[in-house]
Amino acid sequence: MNDYLTVGLRTVIIYLLILLVFRLMGKREVGELSVLDLVIFIMIGEMAALAIENFDKPIMHTVLPMLILMVIQIILALASLKSTKVRKIIDGSPTVIVNKGKIDEAAMKSQRYNFDDLLMQLRAQNILSVSDVEYAILETSGELSVIEKKQVRKSDKTGPFPLILDGELLTSNLKYINKSPEWLMKQIEQKGYTDINLISFCSYIDGQLFIDEK
Repeated sequence: MNDYLTVGLRTVIIYLLILLVFRLMGKREVGELSVLDLVIFIMIGEMAALAIENFDKPIMHTVLPMLILMVIQIILALASLKSTKVRKIIDGSPTVIVNKGKIDEAAMKSQRYNFDDLLMQLRAQNILSVSDVEYAILETSGELSVIEKKQVRKSDKTGPFPLILDGELLTSNLKYINKSPEWLMKQIEQKGYTDINLISFCSYIDGQLFIDEK
């Protein structure tokens, strides 16, 4: 009987601890979790199972490593909020797979993303031909965001392309719109911004810049 009570008590403690970890990680869908999040979830899940099964060992032998993982997760999450470089290391960056109707095989290879993956995700969005795609962007979550050519014709818009995030210039996106960093700096100066570090977000759509200050 004591064994059953011990297992039940350990289960409640581990459940509450895992619930706390989930709450501290913020409100994100499972598909939006980073690799770091998934690794920590897997490790905590394994530790939770061991803590419940091996009730002959002190529960702190498992709780302490779980708390350490939780602290690591919180520290790295805060660091990623403050630093674009840290966020890229943890979450990666979106990759343009189809650019103006042309498949970028080099980008696909770098992401170990094959044509079967591309066609499957296009079919999931009711798109049967790559020729109907203006842009296809592989998000950090693995989801494929698609802008169809008919959508571009209907709205007559280009973009949106983020050009500045947290004060950091995204030169790769500038290349997609055939613009230079000098052009962007001149544009934002004309709008009264002299320090790029004071800009939290800047995007380009339909030939216009949208700027949001920190």
